[in-house]
Amino acid sequence: MLTDERVFSELRAHLLRVGYRITGSVADAEDAVQEAWLRIAGLDAAARAAIRDERAWLTTVVGRLCLDRLRSAAARRERYVGPWLPEPLLTSGDADDPLAAVVRHEDVRMAAMVVLESLSPPQRVAFVLHEALALPYAQIGEVLGCSEATARQHAARARKIVADADPPPRAATAEQEALLARFAEAMARADGAALVELLHPDVVWVSDSDGRAKAARRPVVGAEKVARLLLGLLATYGEDMLHRSSVLQVNGELGLRTPAVESPAGAVAVFAVRDGRIAAVYQVVNPEKLTHLPDSGAPGTLRRTPGR
Repeated sequence: MLTDERVFSELRAHLLRVGYRITGSVADAEDAVQEAWLRIAGLDAAARAAIRDERAWLTTVVGRLCLDRLRSAAARRERYVGPWLPEPLLTSGDADDPLAAVVRHEDVRMAAMVVLESLSPPQRVAFVLHEALALPYAQIGEVLGCSEATARQHAARARKIVADADPPPRAATAEQEALLARFAEAMARADGAALVELLHPDVVWVSDSDGRAKAARRPVVGAEKVARLLLGLLATYGEDMLHRSSVLQVNGELGLRTPAVESPAGAVAVFAVRDGRIAAVYQVVNPEKLTHLPDSGAPGTLRRTPGR
């Protein structure tokens, strides 16, 4: 039997990953993990001794709590203004960062998280618990309050939706760095042709604002349209926007944090890469989704490639 302190230290990252993948919310994930922790800590000695697998027990509790949060959020998301994106996970690369272990998993990259938004709450829970965590369908059925066969159906439908969506895999860090450097150069020159060359022909720009900040309320699709959008932002806010932008890890990939221009909290964006080009840009400007971020600072500044 693990001690309470070891349970927390060894399982917290795993449980946060479960909660975040199900809800797309840092706060909801943290609340669910804390509640699960309080529940197991509150058990008497006999009940605690009856738990054969604390990891599975806590995962089940977090799954149930997050399913409740996901269902209660469904109505709010129907009233949401514009696209809805998961809260960005920012990490510094520090080994002591509690989210560092979470973002090491490719399944929390923003492109993968966005696909999960198209699943129903039962499908999302079944997919996360089975595909990512290898929980048996009988246990997933307990979380969902359904039969094992129904849990299997939810997971199968989710797998098909995710497979059909085919989100870009996480690109190598060196490839991301090279693309960001070329992006900075093209933006600094206001070079529309260079931007189009960097963008995948089917690139999509998605901004999450809930109407609380100036942003496109529908996805912008196509290299030329996205390039025009970028040049329009540059013309509106000036090159100082680039100088004050910083490079950091967003959901385990390189992203940008821009200063407070469109939103009081600024903006956080991450690029998805396919075939050496930017295939998607996910930008969060809703200040409510940026409250958990540090007030300043980011490790690195957006700048041109040295010597060019």
